Amino acid sequence: MKRSIILALTAGAFAVVLAAAVVIRPRFDRDLAAATERAAQGGVLLATRCGPIEVQQAGQGIPLLVIHGSGGGHDQGMAWAQPLVRRGVRVIAMSRFGYLRTPRPADASPEAQADAHVCLLDALGVTRAGVVGISAGGPSAMQTAIRHPARVRALALVVPIAYKPGAVADSAPPAPDARDRMLLHLLGSDFLFWTALHVARDQVIRHVLATAPELVAGASAAERARVNDMAERILPVSARAAGLRDDTGLGKRLGPYALESIRAPALVISARDDGFGTYATAHYTASRIPGARFMGFDRGGHLLVGHDEAVHAAIIDLLRERVAP
Repeated sequence: MKRSIILALTAGAFAVVLAAAVVIRPRFDRDLAAATERAAQGGVLLATRCGPIEVQQAGQGIPLLVIHGSGGGHDQGMAWAQPLVRRGVRVIAMSRFGYLRTPRPADASPEAQADAHVCLLDALGVTRAGVVGISAGGPSAMQTAIRHPARVRALALVVPIAYKPGAVADSAPPAPDARDRMLLHLLGSDFLFWTALHVARDQVIRHVLATAPELVAGASAAERARVNDMAERILPVSARAAGLRDDTGLGKRLGPYALESIRAPALVISARDDGFGTYATAHYTASRIPGARFMGFDRGGHLLVGHDEAVHAAIIDLLRERVAP
């Protein structure tokens, strides 16, 4: 009797799972195809002396190289920079090593990526440009200013992953190795990440985007839309996997940079409640770059919720004051 009940329950559970798969799979396939198509829009694979690099451009005016964060690509960079395009900036958004169609070379260090940034500018015929490094794009942005000072006319670091000495206190605890492994597992599967977006979006916002979901819930409709768009643009994660693996734990591998050698006008931005703890590192970084301005917020999380307009306005001011002829 007991065995027959167990068999019946097992058969019932299997039927439920099978029915769910029949309903869910087509929706997942449609959403993944749409995300893949969206990620490719506007991007071109450009041959450079450092190898192929995917890039998307928009706007006219002051050239600005936008270096995306973890889970991004040229698509994420351009989505973040659209307000700048509308204000007279020529945005050059690229895909870093291991993201979308930019291959990952044997040496994928921030230093090698910085050299590739300059290769991209060469291929585009851009002599000097402003540079924005967002989150995990911060290290290669800094290295570009250090290694190629004549090519960088202004440097902006937005919630940058950066080195800090042990004496500098964290504004948020660093992610333990177990969380890193969990994130890599989640971000290693298109289906898992898609499922998380649908059944646990708040947890994706909290742990993947390092921003408190309650902060997002209380934000304006435009800001909520921006955060949700950012989360959804991580799909397809399979096309960003190599870069994501490199970026996970990046801050723990960084050593001190020669920040004192940077001569470009610089702006560094972060928020105290950034779940990735970038506030302390950003403040330290700004203190080491001669003349750099630090722009700090008490709340906003890693996505600087509620401060999008202020951040873009500050970057525009930096470009127009220090870059424009």
